Amino acid sequence: MSRSSCMKKERQAILLEKLEHDPFLTDEELSEMLGVSVPTIRLDRLELGIPELRERIKNVAQKNYSKVKSLQVKDIVGELVDITLGQGGISILETNSKMVFEKTRIIQGHYIYSLAESLAIAVIDAQVALVGVANIKYKIPVYAGSKLVAKAEVKKAKDNKFIVWVKITEKNVEVFRGKFILVSLEKI
Repeated sequence: MSRSSCMKKERQAILLEKLEHDPFLTDEELSEMLGVSVPTIRLDRLELGIPELRERIKNVAQKNYSKVKSLQVKDIVGELVDITLGQGGISILETNSKMVFEKTRIIQGHYIYSLAESLAIAVIDAQVALVGVANIKYKIPVYAGSKLVAKAEVKKAKDNKFIVWVKITEKNVEVFRGKFILVSLEKI
């Protein structure tokens, strides 16, 4: 076996390992990690039968949508990639140029808020829920093309009220955080 094919096999093994640990890595992130070009990563993925990021996200999300009690799939903003009812979850939103203010090219806040709100509602163990109170903070502007990762954690559940914290990051930098007090309508 030639040295280059040996290096290729090692690189592909590392690629598989990285994507097994984090299936949401972009081709750009993988190319930086492995020190090769983006086209090389794409060819490796193709050879290994690994779908592109968007398809990997959808595959994971499909498994999680059935767990949600309080919302329909179309009501969830972003792709729901992990959920444990009553505990927490993760959702990803890939922003685009249709979501921006024309003048500043900054993502409109309602997209970010909707990502957080729908995840907060999705993670509680209730058939019907509404936001009673939301305390939110936008920390830094978000621009088109950003991949937003929302993480929700149910902090408290008592009677028909739930407190859920949601943090949204882009490349591990917090861009939004919110504390939601949700009310379950079926327990009233």
